Amino acid sequence: MFVAIWGLLSVGSVSASCRCVCMNGEVRAICSSTLDIEPICPPRTCPITPPSVEPIQRPRVPPVGTSRCVQKQIYNEYTHRYEWKEVCY
Repeated sequence: MFVAIWGLLSVGSVSASCRCVCMNGEVRAICSSTLDIEPICPPRTCPITPPSVEPIQRPRVPPVGTSRCVQKQIYNEYTHRYEWKEVCY
């Protein structure tokens, strides 16, 4: 399964990349392009996802190579908190 996350991309980035993150309490690979091959993520313990209400999503067409986008809680290693980000499959 390819996972593309568009909210974490930098505008000037030329090369696509994948990384392992805590998403909704589980380790998952996210990639900036659907053409990237997902890495095998090493096992690790993710913090428990706090209860939270999903933000209202604006209707829009998903990016090329994906069929739908949803809001997921992604753990931010710098702030040590989960943040809502748009993830497209």
